[in-house]
Amino acid sequence: MTASMTEGYPQCVEFLQWALPRLGLRWGGFRKVRRQVCRRLRRRCAELGLPDFAAYQAYLERQPGEWTVLESLTHITISRFNRDRSAFAFLASDVLPALAARGADALRVWSAGCASGEEAYTLAITWRLRLAADFPAVRIRILATDVDDAMLTRARRACYPPGSLRELHEAWHAVAFVERDGQRCVRDEFTQAVTLARHDIRSAPPVGPFDLVMCRNLAFTYFDVEGQHAAAARLAGVVRPGGALVLGKHETLPAGVEAFEPWSDAERIYRRTAGIRMIPSLGSPAAECSPSSPINPVSAPSAASTRSDDSS
Repeated sequence: MTASMTEGYPQCVEFLQWALPRLGLRWGGFRKVRRQVCRRLRRRCAELGLPDFAAYQAYLERQPGEWTVLESLTHITISRFNRDRSAFAFLASDVLPALAARGADALRVWSAGCASGEEAYTLAITWRLRLAADFPAVRIRILATDVDDAMLTRARRACYPPGSLRELHEAWHAVAFVERDGQRCVRDEFTQAVTLARHDIRSAPPVGPFDLVMCRNLAFTYFDVEGQHAAAARLAGVVRPGGALVLGKHETLPAGVEAFEPWSDAERIYRRTAGIRMIPSLGSPAAECSPSSPINPVSAPSAASTRSDDSS
């Protein structure tokens, strides 16, 4: 790597401020993770034999296909069990019981941007260990999607370093996990509730309706205003009236979105309002949830199957 690529981050920041808007992303969302992204970009420049970010910018202008590579390098995957504990506590005490009490035999959940699966498995564990006994006639069905194949591979293995469990109730560790090769692997009875699939949140959504959608630290952190409105419209199209949408603790819905009302301001949990029909933009299905494009379902493996320990 040349000296010009090791001078620091100013050139990378300038490059990102130029490139991100062209990807429909906003610079503000990347401020805290810019060093992580810049390290990836430096490696990419080295792979291409380019001396600096100015050369990479010129390369992008000559090679439009490289934009797809650049977009993949901006994916941020920070995930652990029970991340934002107070949000999961509110889901367990208020939201999930209210949704389960409506009388249906299944509770449908979509974990959008699931990364390596910890969020989806946290929901499965929480339901089985805390709520299932109160709603014996209700089963939970969780669709967990991500655009990153490597993340889905890790989610399929469902094995994690011990540190990933640090925010999960300690009493649940032995019940929900089995130790294997220094990893903590989710037991079969919890993985069975989760279906994994490849899906880009910017494309047509999976067929709803869903009782609960988790879309945390993704669209409403990194997308530009137009992209956020489009994402909100798509989500509104698949959350049933009275259902819940959960954002990240530092996210809010963009101004003008009327399809949701606050359920918990503190936890950034919203309730889908009745009587307001939003039409998802960019060609995605309307609020009636007409069939969406295929999303390449991937089955979660049995916890008893062989899993490598490279998911840390």
